[in-house]
Amino acid sequence: MKHFSGPVTRLIEEFAKLPGIGPKSAQRLAYYILNAPPQVAHDLADAITEVRDTIKTCSICSNITDEDPCAICSDENRNQHEICVVEHPRDVVAIEKTEKYNGLYHILDGALAPMEGVGAEDLNIKSLLKRLESQLVKEVIIATNPSVEGDTTAMYLSRLLKPLGVKTSRLAHGLPVGADLEYTDQYTLSKALQGRLEMD
Repeated sequence: MKHFSGPVTRLIEEFAKLPGIGPKSAQRLAYYILNAPPQVAHDLADAITEVRDTIKTCSICSNITDEDPCAICSDENRNQHEICVVEHPRDVVAIEKTEKYNGLYHILDGALAPMEGVGAEDLNIKSLLKRLESQLVKEVIIATNPSVEGDTTAMYLSRLLKPLGVKTSRLAHGLPVGADLEYTDQYTLSKALQGRLEMD
């Protein structure tokens, strides 16, 4: 990238570090910033700084939030007897868009992937078990992604929760295998939620 000036090269390199952004997309973004009104660049920089400075993790469910506990955990109108377990905060957004679920959430912060060195101790499982001690929760809905890692995590959680006497269910089929929840259309996700099955 010797034909670009130093600051432009740096901007392209920083954009290229983002997931899903290749060198050409990084160049397009950099040129967009260069050609846009100065306020666009300042607003983007302010938004990035603000999100890094103000967003934290909810001490109850581990969702990202600007207040602790998060808006969902502190909402007394939500069903306190159900916890939907997901891999990432973006999965909460996907489920909320269906408007078919009114319970609580728990974010694992990933899925079991032994080949990549991700074990049970690397996920937010202990905090989930702690939440179940109150005996207020009657059902745990496991909504991990329909992938090898997601299925492995679901089976692990099912075996872990069974002795506790808590009903454990998994999202029903209909979700495309290998796909992520955040990219699943609302209708498919709604049907999967409504038709969830209890795990053995």
